[in-house]
Amino acid sequence: MTTTADAAGTAPLGDRVVNRMGFGTMRITANPDRDLAIRVVRRAYELGVNHFDTAAFYVSPGGTLGVGTGEKRYAAELLRAALSPYPSEIVIATKVGTRGQKPLRERIEANLQLLGVDRLDVVNLRLADNAGSLAEPFAELARLRDEGLIRDLGISNVTVAQLDEAQTIAPVVCVQNAFGVDYPDRTLLDACGQRQIAFVPFFSLAGTDREKGTPATVRDHQQRLAWTLHQGPHVLAIPGTGSVEHLEQNIAAGAM
Repeated sequence: MTTTADAAGTAPLGDRVVNRMGFGTMRITANPDRDLAIRVVRRAYELGVNHFDTAAFYVSPGGTLGVGTGEKRYAAELLRAALSPYPSEIVIATKVGTRGQKPLRERIEANLQLLGVDRLDVVNLRLADNAGSLAEPFAELARLRDEGLIRDLGISNVTVAQLDEAQTIAPVVCVQNAFGVDYPDRTLLDACGQRQIAFVPFFSLAGTDREKGTPATVRDHQQRLAWTLHQGPHVLAIPGTGSVEHLEQNIAAGAM
């Protein structure tokens, strides 16, 4: 029998409830087969995934697909092609970074356009490094939320001090930080649990290989994912893949 995403249980994400087994869309841009990428996303939804993670800067490696093609493939656009019009139970979290010179409003508008929505469910402010103040960019996102362009706010790649700072500006519904067997520091995870904030780890499968990929064996990556989910009921997993088979293996880990 096929395991579905609800096997890992549910948790709040802001004022909504999602299955703790979600799906990260970064890796689907690497697949030159657009139809397959769309099938992977649709299969995730068929298996009960209702929390999807994306970003406007998730684009095909090198910016284009194939030498000289000039074709860009955006994860957010693939997500839209697969699921729009979005079922009401779906929560899409996106992120904007602090690198570069583009205004945050322009980055938010790019996400709105790619996803084909009038309001973003969750926007995470992704810090280029976890030093210094996040007050200025986070306050800007709070203003865009007040305008109705964003429903909820989160932060990514941060310290507890930066979480404290963000919470003085606007409510924080989630924190995305590196965490897993190879990144076992529970500081942010525990702080989020105490404050009833969702903790969304990245690199929990890839570990120290980071963007290079997941462990070689199915059993290893399933154990890593299961271990991560067992670290707290507020932990939301967002493993990504461009393969239907690998997707199903990840979701099965939620029952371990």
